Amino acid sequence: MAAAGDGDKEAGTAAAAAAPPPQLESFLAIGLDQRTAENALANRKVTANLTAVIAEAGVTGCDRSVGNLLYDVATKYPANALVHRPDLIKYILSEKIKNSAQLHAALSFLSTLGPDPLDSVKFEEACGVGVVVSFAEIESTVTDVLNENMEAIVEQRYRINVGSLCGQVRKRHPWGDAKSIKEEIEKRLVEILGPKTEADNAKPIKKKKEKPAKVEEEKTAVAVAAPSEEELNPFLVFPQPDENFKVHTEIIFSDGNLWRAHNTKKILEKHLKATGGNVMTRFPPEPNGYLHIGHAKAMFIDFGLAKERNGHCYLRFDDTNPEAEKKEYIDHIQEIVTWMGWEPYKVTYTSDYFQDLYELAICLIQKGLAYVDHQTPEEIKEYREKKMNSPWRDRPIEESLKLFEDMRSGLIAEGKATLRMKQDMQNDNKNMADLIAYRIKFTPHPHAGDKWFIYPSYDYAHCLVDSLENITHSLCTLEFDIRRPSYYWLLVALNQYQPYVWEYSRLNISNNVMSKRKLNRLVTDKWVDGWDDPRLLTLAGLRRRGVSSTAINSFIRGMGITRSDNSLIRIERLEYHIREELNKVAPRALVVLHPLKVVITNLDYGTVINLDAKMWPNAPDSDVSAHYKIPFSRIVYIEQSDFRLKDSKDFYGLAPGKSVMLRHAFPIKCTKVIYGDNSDSIVEIQAEYDPSKATKPKGVLHWVAEPSPGAEPLKVEVRLFEKLFVSENPAELDDWLADLNPQSKEVIKEAYAVPSLANAVLGDKFQFERLGYFAVDSDSTSEELVFNRTVTLKDSYGKAGPK
Repeated sequence: MAAAGDGDKEAGTAAAAAAPPPQLESFLAIGLDQRTAENALANRKVTANLTAVIAEAGVTGCDRSVGNLLYDVATKYPANALVHRPDLIKYILSEKIKNSAQLHAALSFLSTLGPDPLDSVKFEEACGVGVVVSFAEIESTVTDVLNENMEAIVEQRYRINVGSLCGQVRKRHPWGDAKSIKEEIEKRLVEILGPKTEADNAKPIKKKKEKPAKVEEEKTAVAVAAPSEEELNPFLVFPQPDENFKVHTEIIFSDGNLWRAHNTKKILEKHLKATGGNVMTRFPPEPNGYLHIGHAKAMFIDFGLAKERNGHCYLRFDDTNPEAEKKEYIDHIQEIVTWMGWEPYKVTYTSDYFQDLYELAICLIQKGLAYVDHQTPEEIKEYREKKMNSPWRDRPIEESLKLFEDMRSGLIAEGKATLRMKQDMQNDNKNMADLIAYRIKFTPHPHAGDKWFIYPSYDYAHCLVDSLENITHSLCTLEFDIRRPSYYWLLVALNQYQPYVWEYSRLNISNNVMSKRKLNRLVTDKWVDGWDDPRLLTLAGLRRRGVSSTAINSFIRGMGITRSDNSLIRIERLEYHIREELNKVAPRALVVLHPLKVVITNLDYGTVINLDAKMWPNAPDSDVSAHYKIPFSRIVYIEQSDFRLKDSKDFYGLAPGKSVMLRHAFPIKCTKVIYGDNSDSIVEIQAEYDPSKATKPKGVLHWVAEPSPGAEPLKVEVRLFEKLFVSENPAELDDWLADLNPQSKEVIKEAYAVPSLANAVLGDKFQFERLGYFAVDSDSTSEELVFNRTVTLKDSYGKAGPK
């Protein structure tokens, strides 16, 4: 009997173990797949929420599409609006809300609404209830999006990011059926590209050589997951100012204490009253150098968000370090911001708020949350590494107040005292290790004068000035993400309004350096010719090179505003946008860099034929304003590289006995070669021209002729630029200066140009045919013009011309 009883017990245990939990059955009944249902059971909170949602829905089974939406409600529903959850579930069950885009909009609406009464009209409008997007509308929009991305589609073929294409369609039809959109895009891609080839199916070849940073183009060449809406358009995910009541971040202390940083209703109402509910952003450069293209991205985000929301953006100079700041930099920044196309709401300085910041520091001391410290920088570093408190951390409040006043009055020497925030020395986040709020500097301030002997640190001033200026969205690069707890710690400690903080990835471009420290080294040690050297990616350098703000902003917009870190953008992507813009605005002209004399023997001496040349390829012949005159005479000059003694099939230039077409002119045929002192020295080519143009040679050469008998063509100086550094990511090299490209700049003193270029002035840009796009340099004088090559011609420099 005992044995039989034991066996029955074991069988019963096995049967119990085999039976699924009752919640699993109900989760599977609403259409969840096995894995999702089991994962839900593994999380106690999700299990409870999903069980409650199913009970509120009153269903024992439903379609998978409805079940997936109910699961999203259980996992994403805002806790402050639980009173409205049954209403949302009714909308889902009645299929008035039937896709994830509608549900996302509904959750966002309810999160903002909270427990307040629900206005069904506004709710339905916000989440697209009743909006029907026809398949014809989807087809039409897919056509538009594919046409806009056709260049990338042809280049990348089936490795094109379909998720990105879907996102572009969804942006225009947010309530369209996502499945139909994806299927239509995939069908149309097959129609455009045809069946997949072996190359399409082949896995991308991975380079064995390890690189210091990931290159974005390599990432996009591989099929990746669809980017988030935040990556497609970050402006869409930013909350409205009146939504800024949620928890920004949780500040976790080493003793287990927790601060949840958020605005109270009273603080938010005061903020909204001050701003009128407008978006308020700021572009806060430190005036210690010239701005580079990374700052262009910051401007695009800061000014762009304000513009998109009809708000305002401050230009705020973060001038807390009087030793590094110069008026030269302040003037440059103001001028370059305007050049980039942005108009600040106001120009302010952190130093404008020095008195407010000082008073808040006193308040912080009075709260027991700041203290005067006498540790040296070396001791502070050591104590932080050992997570030890300063011996002065617990000094009496009155003592710190007296010492801080002595610091303010200049009674304590530099380096002998600092004011530190009493945060959390034992915290794993070093940015919570009692950061310095004030240090002593007996240095006059460029903007504030000699009033102050103490200056606030960036960590102290930045968040407080954001708050004082009622900034709604504090936007910064990802390296500041780790500083978020200290940013909010100070605002919570002083009971100040808290802006919404969002970080984005830095803009890193290949074959250059972007840090101000390295740029300053290049300029100071004269490795380059100043902050506006055309080889630098400073905005002044790009402008001098001939790059417009339109092209820069187009490049930034094309990159997107992502949060992905450690991506290196190839400089060729910037050059693409530069070419696209210059191709539309730069008139054509002829210039010969390295002239080789050609004598047209069958053209009478003294004869000059004035020919019409088009400034724009597609200009109609009848449009006189779109043409310029070029002289054709007995003496013509071509590029030295456009002539060879020995011809070949892949060479389209001039050779003995061979004909070529002179651009906008006539065919010429080489009849004789005149040598210098030896057979390697060619001083002159003799040729005959075909005035009837009956000859149809393949090669077309650019050229310049004597404007009149015996008169030398217009001489100009031309500067050609290559990549400043040899390596893609020189910033990661220990000896980064050794990586400078010795061939990054070539100066050609005596190039020949057509006469029409004599009237060029600073700001003018041209396409020198077959050579690239060029801009007049600021070194130009009335006696000598200087041109910088902005960028070479896409797919034609060295290809369309002679090989």
